[in-house]
Amino acid sequence: MSTLDLDLHMASRPGWARRAWNGLQLAFTLAWTAGLITLALIVRVLTLGQRWPLRMAARCWAPGLLGGAGAKLVVEGADRIDWSKPCILASNHQSIIDICVLFRAVPVPLRFVLKQEMTRVPFVGWYAKATGMVFIDRGKARDAQRNLLAIADRLRGGQHLCVFPEGTRSRDGQVGTFKSGPFQLAIQAGVPVVPVAMEGTGHVVPPHGFEVRPGTIRVRFGTPIPTDQLVVRDRQTLARQAHDAVVSLLQRG
Repeated sequence: MSTLDLDLHMASRPGWARRAWNGLQLAFTLAWTAGLITLALIVRVLTLGQRWPLRMAARCWAPGLLGGAGAKLVVEGADRIDWSKPCILASNHQSIIDICVLFRAVPVPLRFVLKQEMTRVPFVGWYAKATGMVFIDRGKARDAQRNLLAIADRLRGGQHLCVFPEGTRSRDGQVGTFKSGPFQLAIQAGVPVVPVAMEGTGHVVPPHGFEVRPGTIRVRFGTPIPTDQLVVRDRQTLARQAHDAVVSLLQRG
């Protein structure tokens, strides 16, 4: 019996059985994440680089968690993106599994913009710092502006960065308003914004609590939006353009 078949079988069982199964899945998620991060940190020390620890997330950690959840991943439009050039991915946000999904869907090393509080989370925070993730302290505007300039330099150097411009997970599946900060960053770096729509993650792992359900997750990559002719005051317009593109991608389903 496959993992998906087992998940479907357990989904039909009484409430206590489903809770027990979700408890086992939570234990597996924590153990798998801690184990892979420990291995990735060892690789980081041995190789003195970030590329292989990042690829381990895409090739080991993410497939293990998606398989354990009974999730089938379908990726559309990735072949139309020139991944040899840096960009900012602007994605909707429904679930804690979104980062896992994007690690798997994007064929190049990927970094995320995370809240500063994540640095205090064991294992996850250690991995994020070791692999060059971007941390934003929204309570310190002056520091945030300095960080934007430093991050822009990293993007111009060839990195790929993913942001969740809604700022939080959607509770109802609707795409919230996009904050303009990430788009100011794209303009300052002169890199395109790639709209990304994820569908189904909120079903597999809902935004409240920890309940895993089998299902299909679709990731759609849209047409990159150029920023080389824009100035910082255009950031709100760019945010609305990216928002509308993500909504349009979701409506294709």
